[in-house]
Amino acid sequence: MAEVEAVQLKEEGNRHFQLQDYKAATKSYSQALKLTKDKALLATLYRNRAACGLKTESYVQAASDASRAIDINSSDIKALYRRCQALEHLGKLDQAFKDVQRCATLEPRNQNFQETLRRLNTSIQEKLRVQFSTDLRVQKMFEILLDENSEADKREKAANNLIVLGREEAGAEKIFQNNGVALLLQLLDTKKPELVLAAVRTLSGMCSSHRARATVILHAVRIDRICSLMAVENEEMSLAVCNLLQAIIDSLSGEDKREHRGKEEALVLDTKKDLKQITSHLLDMLVSKKVSGQGRDQALNLLNKNVPRKDLAIHDNSRTIYVVDNGLRKILKVVGQVPDLPSCLPLTDNTRMLASILINKLYDDLRCDPERDHFRKICEEYITGKFDPQDMDKNLNAIQTVSGILQGPFDLGNQLLGLKGVMEMMVALCGSERETDQLVAVEALIHASTKLSRATFIITNGVSLLKQIYKTTKNEKIKIRTLVTSDKTILYSVATTLVNCTNSYDVKEVIPELVQLAKFSKQHVPEEHPKDKKDFIDMRVKRLLKAGVISALACMVKADSAILTDQTKELLARVFLALCDNPKDRGTIVAQGGGKALIPLALEGTDVGKVKAAHALAKIAAVSNPDIAFPGERVYEVVRPLVSLLDTQRDGLQNYEALLGLTNLSGRSDKLRQKIFKERALPDIENYMFENHDQLRQAATECMCNMVLHKEVQERFLADGNDRLKLVVLLCGEDDDKVQNAAAGALAMLTAAHKKLCLKMTQVTTQWLEILQRLCLHDQLSVQHRGLVIAYNLLAADAELAKKLVESELLEILTVVGKQEPDEKKAEVVQTARECLIKCMDYGFIKPVS
Repeated sequence: MAEVEAVQLKEEGNRHFQLQDYKAATKSYSQALKLTKDKALLATLYRNRAACGLKTESYVQAASDASRAIDINSSDIKALYRRCQALEHLGKLDQAFKDVQRCATLEPRNQNFQETLRRLNTSIQEKLRVQFSTDLRVQKMFEILLDENSEADKREKAANNLIVLGREEAGAEKIFQNNGVALLLQLLDTKKPELVLAAVRTLSGMCSSHRARATVILHAVRIDRICSLMAVENEEMSLAVCNLLQAIIDSLSGEDKREHRGKEEALVLDTKKDLKQITSHLLDMLVSKKVSGQGRDQALNLLNKNVPRKDLAIHDNSRTIYVVDNGLRKILKVVGQVPDLPSCLPLTDNTRMLASILINKLYDDLRCDPERDHFRKICEEYITGKFDPQDMDKNLNAIQTVSGILQGPFDLGNQLLGLKGVMEMMVALCGSERETDQLVAVEALIHASTKLSRATFIITNGVSLLKQIYKTTKNEKIKIRTLVTSDKTILYSVATTLVNCTNSYDVKEVIPELVQLAKFSKQHVPEEHPKDKKDFIDMRVKRLLKAGVISALACMVKADSAILTDQTKELLARVFLALCDNPKDRGTIVAQGGGKALIPLALEGTDVGKVKAAHALAKIAAVSNPDIAFPGERVYEVVRPLVSLLDTQRDGLQNYEALLGLTNLSGRSDKLRQKIFKERALPDIENYMFENHDQLRQAATECMCNMVLHKEVQERFLADGNDRLKLVVLLCGEDDDKVQNAAAGALAMLTAAHKKLCLKMTQVTTQWLEILQRLCLHDQLSVQHRGLVIAYNLLAADAELAKKLVESELLEILTVVGKQEPDEKKAEVVQTARECLIKCMDYGFIKPVS
């Protein structure tokens, strides 16, 4: 019975294969393999499953299945040829050549085998030629770089070529095989910034998506040396080394999404030890005085990105537990730094905020109450251990630490405020004569006083001191903080004052004719005050930001609902919107917690207030890194306010900046794309793609370019009875380069995801071929590259469609582009054109020149 069922499943698989449902066919063949022991049937099933593997581009599986069929019958010509095809796609040309050679021996008159033999022979010869020339090029580059007498422009060119070569898999392997790591270490030893930078960037390319190489490079360069390079004052160097470490971490952890297999997998048994060592060194960097502010920021960025789980559905949070046990005290030390003290570590404006974000992410990543209690106890022991009646600086660090935690996990911060002596120490520091003590204390009181119980303590014990500070201090930062802290009942008054300072109230449009009429009838006509002009407003905004107004606003937003009315929320939203007007100021706003503070204002309050807050969020989301601006799960709360701005009742600027914000968010993760989709933003985005306004159309198209990566959006394009694909194709033919670029990106991703869309593209408009040719000849390299990717997707989708493209002028375009000598800028364009030509050769439509 099992054998009969196996035969039936084989027939079922054949039917699925004929209907081009290769996944279903694979499933049927796999089920049949479990039921039969008949060797002839086993060989057929393995051979058929290999055919499915070729169709679904699972070449490793296809080669494996074909080999199993050949093990049963060494003369199975179909299995031999299928293994040859799979090996060719895997780049194993010599093995593929041997298989097709056997096929040609068994069937010498088969033209297909003869053609494949010729093609592989040509490819092998070309590969050998390129390999030989690449080896020489690599050797020559290092000779130029290591020769102190080389001309500066030659060294620069050699360095750039080495970086480009390191980014390509074949080039990276050539550098690696030609003693490249040792030579790159020599470049590092020169200590010349431009050579060290070139070496770091080359190493980064070599580590990307290759676990074995990443492991060898990590051990050869050593993690302590990598960290010392990242610790330098040079921002460009620090960032480049950060990228190198991120490439190593991605490869070791499997975050590069690459399938590691074969010999490479055998070389690397366990990467956990290396990853733990990297984490340990990053934590040590946080408290080292030798590390620059830039280096400390990069270490915090790496920890923020790689330690907490990206998906809370994953059970394992061992990396977070390790960091809590071995590094939480070090992170708390960074949070507690006071810039004006002599003992302060080198910092940037963002360092303490990044440390607060890390504390917040670690706390959110804990799974149960015992883990959170352990976290809290470490914080309590650290803070209470700092209290020292003989050393005011230590007390200052303790209060600054509490202040930093309150900007991260607020419930934890609130528990720490209950520790004996914390609130008393804050009030006591207010009475100090040192401005540094006053500033830290008042900043901490702002964050502490958002709970009514804490505010009552402050009013009872500290208002007189705060008033005294306000009267005597000349420091504007301290003044504005004491004003906000000392009396919570004046929130509305403070908010109104800030609205006036920033001119963020609604201004009615002045109609000149009505002004003349009013003057004629001797009515009073209010005139604009000289200090309400834009230059003066900008100056006031700068002074407010410098004085730390964002911290004060963030504190006001956290106040109890009994104190913070909807009208006050609206005023605060107006102020935030005015402060966000200049893109250069948005980094400061984010660093001081403005992104987090805006979210509740956009979700609750008056309709006008919610719109203003949503617009301010859009401005921040458009230009900021969402992971820093809206850490943790907060980023998902930003989506709904932005989508609410995609409304015809909102003005064009609000529409435009909301689209920019959604574009930035949709480029971060599929989970965010799913959230945007579920908020029903897709129809609105599509509507703006029809807009006559160039900037709105461009922003909407760029947003759609990111959204098409989401499976449910792709299904909308696959569905019959809509013009979505037609619109994208036609936008590729627009005169606006930016619209073209975004539309071509969307089309490239859609045609790569579904072969059905490749065929559908040719049916939606008669202009499709002309538009495609224009893209492939575009002056702008990014547009041209996307056009060539679309061409490759169409060629790979269907033989008949490929034939149609080859018979058009597109073949000539591909040939011209493919023959160009690739430099750093054109490398991707030329390579993609060549891949298109190779695909044409695979079909036998064109032949290589001998």
